[in-house]
Amino acid sequence: MTELKTIGLFLVTALAEIVGCYLPYLWLREGKTIWLLVPAALSLAAFAWLLTLHPTASGRVYAAYGGVYIFMAIIWLWAVDGIRPTIWDLVGTAVALLGMAIIMFAPRSS
Repeated sequence: MTELKTIGLFLVTALAEIVGCYLPYLWLREGKTIWLLVPAALSLAAFAWLLTLHPTASGRVYAAYGGVYIFMAIIWLWAVDGIRPTIWDLVGTAVALLGMAIIMFAPRSS
């Protein structure tokens, strides 16, 4: 069950980061209101806080988080940008998630 909690926490963390970066994108590139920076800042603050909830070394968390971020970014590509991922997007995502699993869930001696 710990593995499911870890993955769930990573998914929420990635969503917070993507939203926190997407909202300024809408302001800068799409001409939306500057007020989007307020929820963007809150989302990025939540992202940073969520990373602290993992009970392992920060460097390991940051390294493994990258794999889940890649997965969520590809989901975002499809769901929000309306672009269907290619087979290479999916293969790269699978490799990234495998790396995350190895980093986070490999047996440790200490």
